[in-house]
Amino acid sequence: MDPAVLPRHLDAMTDPAARLNALDWTALLEEVGGRGHAVTPPLLDPADCAALAALYDRDDLFRTTVVMARHGFGEGEYRYFRDPLPAPVQALREAGYERLAPLARDWAPLLGFEHPIPDDLDGFRAVCRSAGQERPTPLLLRYGAGGFNCLHQDIYGAVAFPFQMAFLLDRPGVDFEGGEFVISESRPRQQSRVEVAPLVQGAAIIFATRHRPVRGSRGTYRATLKHGVSRIRRGTRHTLGIIFHDAA
Repeated sequence: MDPAVLPRHLDAMTDPAARLNALDWTALLEEVGGRGHAVTPPLLDPADCAALAALYDRDDLFRTTVVMARHGFGEGEYRYFRDPLPAPVQALREAGYERLAPLARDWAPLLGFEHPIPDDLDGFRAVCRSAGQERPTPLLLRYGAGGFNCLHQDIYGAVAFPFQMAFLLDRPGVDFEGGEFVISESRPRQQSRVEVAPLVQGAAIIFATRHRPVRGSRGTYRATLKHGVSRIRRGTRHTLGIIFHDAA
């Protein structure tokens, strides 16, 4: 099946980039800068979420499937989309990148990034290709009862974007129980701090991929962030992950 041929609802889906662009990005970027993450209001309606989750069973849309238990990552599966991405996923990736690129450029010298961060996603993907990173990384994740995702970072090579996004596609307390999105932050000479992000169906969390700069009494240092998902007690949980850097 042609990857461009999507379920009718997704093909007629109201422009997801317009929904993303309509958010209060001044407030979101301030929160991401201050805490390392921010949660959006719902951007995808229930029909959007159901149609996106249903893509998981479309083998033709994905380049690889990872069974997490085989690698010690947790319990569950995820699948990386192949190019060309489904149109709604591509739109969210492009719009999210453009909104986050200014803060990424502010962070770059503080995080020691040596690669450029262009204004648009095509430019950034060219930077990835120059480093041998050519495989797209947006993905769908599926967890059943007992599933979980260990704390981790999504780094695939020398080039990385300092932020990523994840959209919850199911209803907490209805379609599944448990499965909270968890973020840990480690600072030098301090114990790790953990937060649980209160996501609802269709909402996204924007979060730091690896580090965030933190001002201290002796200057700016890097706090290390990891993210994961707590154990699913009942039901099934799907997530759309938007990662902006490509993989080697």
